[in-house]
Amino acid sequence: AGSEAMAACASSMDAAKLLQFIRFIGQLKRVPRTGWVYRNVKKPESVSDHMYRMAIMAFLIEDQKLNKERCIKLALVHDMAECIVGDIAPKDNISKEEKHRREEEAMKYLTGLLSNKVGQEILELWQEYENQSSNEAKYVKDLDRLEMIVQAFEYEEMEEKPGHLQEFYDSTKGKFNHPEILQLVATLNKERDFGKKKACDKDLSGERPT
Repeated sequence: AGSEAMAACASSMDAAKLLQFIRFIGQLKRVPRTGWVYRNVKKPESVSDHMYRMAIMAFLIEDQKLNKERCIKLALVHDMAECIVGDIAPKDNISKEEKHRREEEAMKYLTGLLSNKVGQEILELWQEYENQSSNEAKYVKDLDRLEMIVQAFEYEEMEEKPGHLQEFYDSTKGKFNHPEILQLVATLNKERDFGKKKACDKDLSGERPT
């Protein structure tokens, strides 16, 4: 009976830690993506919004040489630390080393709330992405950048300000590597250029005397 009581107590403690982890992850729904906040975007997306679409994009991989399941997992964990440290952007003037230190500390705390096996898996996935140590991690980094510029395009359309968020495109220029991603980027740029031209033509026609 004593061993059963101890097991029940341990199980209850594990459940409490798991619930704590789940609630931390829930915070990602309420952490806005800092880049959009700095650009005064109305109702900026959350970190979890960004990671969810990235995970779906990873689900759509056609490259048979990549481990699709691993890519989905990498997409789901790559910004997980931000539920504790927030979304640290380049404009925050925090060094890459300090950003990494804070995020690693947060990840160790978060994964410490989980059973050894799953906690270790999540921490290793995060480290793999941070170190860009696999083809899957490199692909998901491409997805991270692609999702950002797709979102920038959507905000430009929603706010009817074509070209308004050009800096986000500039920051990713020449950094995409995978052929599937390059094709999507080219298609996105084509659509965006068409939208900018259409808006320009509309403005010009509005200036002509009737």
